[in-house]
Amino acid sequence: MRALALASLLALPWQLMAAECQWPAWERYRQAMMNEDGRIIDRSSAQLITTSEGQSYAMFFALVANDRASFDKLVRWTSNNLAGGDLSQQLPAWQWGRDDEGQWRVLDSNNATDSDLWIAYSLLEAGRLWDEPDYTRLGTEMLWRTAAQSLRVVPDLGLMLLPGDRGFETSEGWRFNPSYLPPQLLQRFAQIAGVWAELATNSHQLMLLGSPKGFAPNWLHWRIGEGVHIPEDQAQGSYDAIRVYLWIGMLAPQAPGRAELLKHFQPMLEQTRSQGLPPEAVDSLSGETQGQGPAGFSAALLPMLQALEGYDDQLKAQRERLIQHPPAEDAYYNQSLLLFGQGWDEQRYRFDEAGRLQPAWTAPCHN
Repeated sequence: MRALALASLLALPWQLMAAECQWPAWERYRQAMMNEDGRIIDRSSAQLITTSEGQSYAMFFALVANDRASFDKLVRWTSNNLAGGDLSQQLPAWQWGRDDEGQWRVLDSNNATDSDLWIAYSLLEAGRLWDEPDYTRLGTEMLWRTAAQSLRVVPDLGLMLLPGDRGFETSEGWRFNPSYLPPQLLQRFAQIAGVWAELATNSHQLMLLGSPKGFAPNWLHWRIGEGVHIPEDQAQGSYDAIRVYLWIGMLAPQAPGRAELLKHFQPMLEQTRSQGLPPEAVDSLSGETQGQGPAGFSAALLPMLQALEGYDDQLKAQRERLIQHPPAEDAYYNQSLLLFGQGWDEQRYRFDEAGRLQPAWTAPCHN
């Protein structure tokens, strides 16, 4: 009878297997970093900055948690303070905080396209899951504004999305951040228009070409007539690049290109097995590593450790590390990695092969 009961449990849809109805990690995140107005505060800086990245991640987490009240506040604060009052007309500035004179304002008006994509994605999925047409409309408008401002045709590569409007293209070429283009988001946008499918294909190619040893760099260059170029003094992959492994690990089993990406970036898992914890930094050209990454890095690797066979011991070790030595509650970036990786590991959400979000709350809630 016990074996039969276990078999019945394993046959349940994954949505029914989330640990509990509430998401304690999101509640702690919200209480530690989100103010009453819907602003995510990075307390590690003297300026108490807010970034469009922080707002975008919190919107996604609030959607996964089915926290409509927090989601609404986050959207409203972002629109009013980072986008001049209208996200459909202006992409959000990437940094806001207290200036040297003590005034609270936009500190850098340049946009960050990874944040733009995460906000557009969360709005589109909120519109679909909560049946809210205004969010669907706003997400679509924001997506096309991102394309209009930041898409470029790159010779010998095709359409690519710059990391922001300013500072990433010169007469010699372009500068890209591989972690800025999560494949599942591009798959979702490809359901809207073919331009995003083309971008997904080109981004996939850039990720492979830009990581010759199977380790992602934080930044890389694409030079006219040369292609991928990674200066030796800029080859490091660390706090930005860790997200590449996170996004890949969370791809749906049938997602396009998943198997190739998992195999290509497997060296990160081998290095983690070798030293017991993820490295803090890796030279993407030589494969040489430095230090041990923080707890957030362990969380970021959980999906990929599950996706490939043979890493059960390492999966267990990283889970245990997060129990014994979790990030500080107000450590914005490490907590963000924790909610992404551990939330996925706890089956609180999935992405389907078309990039659509599948939160656990779409099914009846079982304690």
